[in-house]
Amino acid sequence: MDEDCGTLQRVSSGVPGLDTLLNGGLIGERMYLVAGEPGTGKTTLGMEFLRAGLDGGEDVLFIHGEESKRSILANSAEFGIDLAGADFLDIGPESEFFAGSNSYDIVDPQTVEDDHVIEDIREAIERLDPGRALIDPISQLQYLEPSEYQFRKRIIAFMRFLRDRGTTVYATTTPGTHLDVQLDSLSDGVIRLEHEKRRRRIRVPKHRGVGQQDGTHGLEIRDTGIEVFPSLVPKNHERTFDPTKFTTGVEAFDDLLGGGIERGTVTIISGPTGVGKSTTATMFLRNAAESGDGALAYLFEESMETFSYRSESLGLPVERLRDSGDLTVEDVNPLTLSPEEFARRVQYQVEQQDAQLVLIDGIEGYKTAIKADERPLRRKLHALTRYLTNMNVTVILIDEISEVTEMGSPTSSNVSYIADNILFEKYVELDGHLRRVAGVLKKRVGRFEETPKEFTIGPGGIDVERTLTNVRGVLDGRPELTDDRSTD
Repeated sequence: MDEDCGTLQRVSSGVPGLDTLLNGGLIGERMYLVAGEPGTGKTTLGMEFLRAGLDGGEDVLFIHGEESKRSILANSAEFGIDLAGADFLDIGPESEFFAGSNSYDIVDPQTVEDDHVIEDIREAIERLDPGRALIDPISQLQYLEPSEYQFRKRIIAFMRFLRDRGTTVYATTTPGTHLDVQLDSLSDGVIRLEHEKRRRRIRVPKHRGVGQQDGTHGLEIRDTGIEVFPSLVPKNHERTFDPTKFTTGVEAFDDLLGGGIERGTVTIISGPTGVGKSTTATMFLRNAAESGDGALAYLFEESMETFSYRSESLGLPVERLRDSGDLTVEDVNPLTLSPEEFARRVQYQVEQQDAQLVLIDGIEGYKTAIKADERPLRRKLHALTRYLTNMNVTVILIDEISEVTEMGSPTSSNVSYIADNILFEKYVELDGHLRRVAGVLKKRVGRFEETPKEFTIGPGGIDVERTLTNVRGVLDGRPELTDDRSTD
C-alpha cells in the first residue's frame, strides 16, 4: 500500500457502501473502470458519482455514446437522481433529439466526425473544467482507434490530460472484449458489478496504492438509486465472560442446559417441523424481554401474524412485549434482502436498541436469502454470529432437519461448529405414542444433563413430563425402554 495514501485527496463515490469498499472513497484525479454485464447497474452507479459531484458544487460532464440525453435524464429521474445541472456530450451515432435540442449539450452530435471526437472531448473538458466526468461506455473511444496499441496510447494520454485538469473519471465497460486486460491495467481502480444467483453483487478487485475490502458484497438498485452493503467484518471487542444465563423459565427444561444458555454464546435448536423449536426460542425471548435485556427476533420461515397468534395462544405475551419496546420481531422476506443487507440491519438494531438476545428463525430461510450452497452459508452465518458474540450478544438459531424420528446429523447444513450449544428436539415413538424429546448434544461452557427429557407443549409453552432414564436408541429413532422406564 502506498505510504502517502493518507495525503491523497479523497472524494465520495456517491454511494456510502462503495466508499467503504474503497477504504474511504475514491482518490481524486484518477480513473475508475466500472465493468459489468448489461443490467448490473453500471450507468446508475455513474449517475450516483455525478450527483455526488453536483451536490458538492462541482461541474460534471456526462460523455455518452449509447443512450440519448433524454433517455439518461428520464432514467436518472426514476431513481430520484437529479442530473439537470450536468453537461452532456454525445459521442455516439446521430440522434434526432440532440439535433433538435442543444440545452446542456457541448456539441451537436450530427456535426461530429469520428476522427474529431477526441478533440471534441478535450475541448469540452477544457471549456468546462469539470471535477468529475463519466464516459459511458469507454468502448466508444476504442472504436475510433485503428489498433490496440493506438488505443492504449490514447487512453494513457487521456488519463494524463485529465489528471492535469484535476478531473476524476468513471468509465463503464461491458466485459468480453480483447481490451479488458488493457483497461484493467490502465485504470487506477476497477469496480465490477455482477449477477450472482439472480442477485446483483459488487466487488473491487483493484484500488491502486490504497487497497480495498476484498470479496463480493451486496448491491441493490431501488427507487432511491444504488445501495451497496459491504460484507460484515467482525471486530474483536474486549469483553469479560458473563456467567449469567438466559432461561426459558421452566426449571426442569433449563436444567438440560445447566441452568440456561450463557451470554455471548451461540445456541442452535434443531429438530423436525412442528416439534417445538420456535416455541422454545420464544420462551427465551420472553424471559429476556421481561428482564429488560432487550430481544430481537428475525423470522425467515414464519409470518408475523402466525408467530404472534401461535405465541399468544400458548400464553406467551409477545404483543405486550412488542408494544412496550422490550421485544422487536420482524418477518424477513428472504427474496428481498442480500445477506450483507440483513447483517447491517441486525448490526444497526443491536447497537441502537442495546439488545442482548437475537433469534434467527431459521437457518434454511437464511440460506434461501443468500442463495448459496453450504460453504457460503457457513461463511456468512459465521461472520454474523461472530460479530454478535463479540458484542456479548446471545444468539439463538433455529435449524429444521428433515428426519422426523431419526437424527442423521445434528444440524441440516453442517454449521454445528458455529454453535457453542446444540439443543435437539425430536419425535420418538414410545408405547405406541408419538412423543417429543429434548436433549443437549454440545455445550462449550459449563455442565449439562446428558439424559434426554420428554416434554409437551401447552398453555405457557413447554412443560417437562419426565427424564428418560434407561431408554436406549433415542437418537437413532428406535428407542427401547427397560424395566425402569423413567424418572419424574
